[in-house]
Amino acid sequence: MDRGSSLLADRGVISVSGAEATAFLHRLATNNMLGIRPGEGRYAAILTPQGKLLFDFFVVPSDHEGSGFLLDCVKSQIPELLQKLNFHKLRAKIAIEDLSEKLAVAAIWGDAEPPAFEGIGFSDPRIPALGFRLIAPPADLEKFATTPPEVYEARRVALGVPKGGIDFAYGDAFVHDADLDWLNGVDFKKGCYPGQEVVARVHFRNSARKRILKVRFDGPVPQPGCEVMMGEISIGQVGSTAGTHGLAMLRLDRLEDAKNAGIRLIAGEAGIEVTPPN
Repeated sequence: MDRGSSLLADRGVISVSGAEATAFLHRLATNNMLGIRPGEGRYAAILTPQGKLLFDFFVVPSDHEGSGFLLDCVKSQIPELLQKLNFHKLRAKIAIEDLSEKLAVAAIWGDAEPPAFEGIGFSDPRIPALGFRLIAPPADLEKFATTPPEVYEARRVALGVPKGGIDFAYGDAFVHDADLDWLNGVDFKKGCYPGQEVVARVHFRNSARKRILKVRFDGPVPQPGCEVMMGEISIGQVGSTAGTHGLAMLRLDRLEDAKNAGIRLIAGEAGIEVTPPN
């Protein structure tokens, strides 16, 4: 039976509430923040003006009135994310608070709905097979989140979903590098946000240079950060791994060159087979 539930200890929670919370997040994030229903989560990011990815997170309403949201985000980034949010706050009628001491995040997947609990649950908006994400007090989540987090990470890798800090570097990767456009993290019809012009140009010109793709290793599994080589030329780096599978950020033009020339890709001592994206 393919089911499990894991506490995601590397995730934290920020609250953004107030009369202007929706408008504030909408003008700052890559995704559309309008009309989010209770129990619905949206995946989004905040970029530099040059289009580099600084933070990615999930946004879910914290009440039924639509006046507040919870951000499920990278816990280690919370000080910087709070600073960024407060920098853009200006005179907006909102309150921003770190709730990571009170709330935790878990993932549950498989053939069952989330259990009854005092908190918020939403379907992972990136890929349905990732299941549900739950936000609740840590003690409540620990009661049923009994699957080792390594199992969840292996599922993430098998589904080809990148993770910031290991598959791409915050502050260095573009939206398309990290596959946010494939994972419902960008709304190409919404108005301006920081970095929007770069994102739109790459999207409408179909000019992405790099992508994080699923790979399979034929040999000893390399460490994250190991270079993927096409002969003497580096075409990318290995990120997350799980068993004989992993993710790697690869130069698309070099990957095509290798395919056309019949050159075997190598990472460390392992050969690499690239799996076409779904």
